[in-house]
Amino acid sequence: MTFDLTGKTALVTGASGGLGAHFAAVLAEAGASVTLAARRGDVLCERVEAITGAGGRADAIDLDVQDAESVAACFADRVFDITVNNAGVQSTTPALDLDPAEWDHVLDTNLKGAFLVAQAAARALRRIERSGSIVNIASILGLRVAGMLMPYAVSKAGLVQMTKSMALEWARYGIRVNALCPGYIETPLNRDFFATDAGKALVKRIPQRRLGQESDLDGALLLLASDAGRYMTGSELVIDGGHLVSSL
Repeated sequence: MTFDLTGKTALVTGASGGLGAHFAAVLAEAGASVTLAARRGDVLCERVEAITGAGGRADAIDLDVQDAESVAACFADRVFDITVNNAGVQSTTPALDLDPAEWDHVLDTNLKGAFLVAQAAARALRRIERSGSIVNIASILGLRVAGMLMPYAVSKAGLVQMTKSMALEWARYGIRVNALCPGYIETPLNRDFFATDAGKALVKRIPQRRLGQESDLDGALLLLASDAGRYMTGSELVIDGGHLVSSL
């Protein structure tokens, strides 16, 4: 069994940078024709050029996952074999100080946005009676909490449960829905924090004593996206260096 995605089409939301851009490159390298989506499609040009320059196939599209009309336009004349629901935001405001608008922004992006995209992806697949895979990017914070991240943790916990509900309902159509739950992954945005004493202390609590790298997620992503994972649906796949099983 291989992770060959030749002939498959894929959509990656939140693909302007970070994990989204990385996921798009991984899927393209495996042979998929990838559409990178973000609120401003023009910022994706460099990402698309990097993929096509490496011999892959990619294009870009404007997509605001919070906007039902934007989502509908994305799927108006497109069907994706693989949809990676990666768009997400977070808030670090303490719960006592949290403004309802900030709560709405996080939940509307991370949970409602994922719902709108997954629903549109599944409807498009069902319309032409094609099987497919939807991968929702959740987090270990959907399974366990951390301080001052309440809206984010709530949204990711909801995403895990939504994944299972969708998997149950859509299995009859040949549509698989799974959740990928990363632990702490090193990115340019968090690298400075993890160089601080507080960041180093957090890393020491990870049983493997290191941060994850973007490439540590590749195998899990390709398993869920490809036929190698054809009997997997409703799963929550944790990649966290053992963080969730660490001692309290």
